[in-house]
Amino acid sequence: MPRTSSKALFLSASAALALTAGAVGADTLRIGLASEPTSVDPHYHNLGPNNALARHIFTPLIAQDANQLLEPGLATEWEAIDDTTWRITLREGVTFSNGDAFTARDVIYTVCRIPLVPDAPSPFTLYTRAIAGLEAEDDHTLIVTTDGPAPLLPNQLSTFGIISASVSGAEDEVTFGMDGCTGVGDAPASAEFNDPNFAIGTGPYTLGAYIRGEELRLSRNENFFGDAPQWDEIVMRPLTNSGARVAALLAGDVHMIENPPTQDIARIEGDGFTISSGLSNRVIYIALDQGDAPTPGIDGDTNPLQDARVREALALSIDREAIRERLMLGLSEPAGELLPAPMFGTNPDRPAIPYNPDRARELLAEAGYEDGFSIVLGTPNDRYINDGPISQAVAQMWTQVGVQTEVDAKTFSAFIADRNGFNFSAFLAGWGAGTGEMSSPLGALVATRDPDRSLGGTNLARHSNTEIDDLLVEALQTVDDGERERLLREASTIAMDTFAIVPIHYELTTWALAPGLEYEARADQYTLGSAVVRAD
Repeated sequence: MPRTSSKALFLSASAALALTAGAVGADTLRIGLASEPTSVDPHYHNLGPNNALARHIFTPLIAQDANQLLEPGLATEWEAIDDTTWRITLREGVTFSNGDAFTARDVIYTVCRIPLVPDAPSPFTLYTRAIAGLEAEDDHTLIVTTDGPAPLLPNQLSTFGIISASVSGAEDEVTFGMDGCTGVGDAPASAEFNDPNFAIGTGPYTLGAYIRGEELRLSRNENFFGDAPQWDEIVMRPLTNSGARVAALLAGDVHMIENPPTQDIARIEGDGFTISSGLSNRVIYIALDQGDAPTPGIDGDTNPLQDARVREALALSIDREAIRERLMLGLSEPAGELLPAPMFGTNPDRPAIPYNPDRARELLAEAGYEDGFSIVLGTPNDRYINDGPISQAVAQMWTQVGVQTEVDAKTFSAFIADRNGFNFSAFLAGWGAGTGEMSSPLGALVATRDPDRSLGGTNLARHSNTEIDDLLVEALQTVDDGERERLLREASTIAMDTFAIVPIHYELTTWALAPGLEYEARADQYTLGSAVVRAD
């Protein structure tokens, strides 16, 4: 049972009044979220809001700092013994929030459970696929063997939190196997983690309550092995309407918000609030369904999006600088790849995709669509910075070159359901590279869908190019950093030259905080209440 006091579950009225925009001395931090986590289960959905929540409750083996540099988590050391063998030294003296000791058994169970999560929209098997063997030398030493060289294993081990084997119903002995583990019992359903009595981790906070659509309450974990966070309690409220988030901040109802509207930042700063901003690893992109006809939203018996010339035309039709200046007010960087330079695997000299509507019209004519065609662009309207307005702008730009475009905007939860059902011929979405290097977006968004190799898990455009796949697989098995980066650069070049996917821009992520609070902008865009501190 998590040690949760009544104070952690219910904030008194007096404390609620004490922590206002002008008074940050109370022990509860209130945060307005732009997008709500879809589950407390740390392995259900590889999605920014979910991953950020998970970092409060579940600790990964290897952590990432604000710039995605690796640092110790539940593991204190990791070393490659040879090309396919790693020794992981686990932190001693760590307990879960219910007092149970953390051991190697919990790590083995976690890796075994990840592929068993039912209906995962974006599975974490992307990060466990290289593991061929996992054995405990003792309670605090793990030997990991991989199916070929796996130089990115430490990065991959930083992407998911460790859960309690005992709470999850595992047997005393859990044995890893590539074709199936033994001793795992009945793997828990994701919904079970929404119960505070089940969401047991080693992170700085425990789950106090999860009321979908209303709030998340986190209580300080008195058993946490690291430095105690400043706040006794964190309350997260989903405020998907940007105006409502700003109003809540200015009124003192919350003390930190995600993604303040770009047009409101000057006003927020002028009222004495703090702005924290930095370039993120998140690319906003448009996926174009390249599957066989008929394609939803496009009339006719053929799919024009299978033609690279049509995809290039749509890419050239987007005025990224106009979007940056008019919609993002400078808080974005036009993109030419799926990750900003100088992150690992990027091509530093590759420019952003230029705006060239005349060439776009020529390409459409060359492809046999001089009269254009009609298309529907799906988009969330509450997930990414200005996602709805950006989609509307893209629709106007496409229409100007002859591709009549209708926008289908909806809440993120409804959008995900339609996207995962292949109900869009084109859609706008975002991807943050959890490992901080190019194999993450290529492996998830561009690689051919192949569950057996854990590739293409979020490739909802049905793109397939075996040359890219082969380069990516080779890169993931190449120990030499220089050669691995060359392979990733080549794979990215092919993907961008064929417009396998259409990047728009990289987000500059912004948070607004009450006076007296500080937060270091994170490249992964995670909102971590545990990292919010009072200014000196």
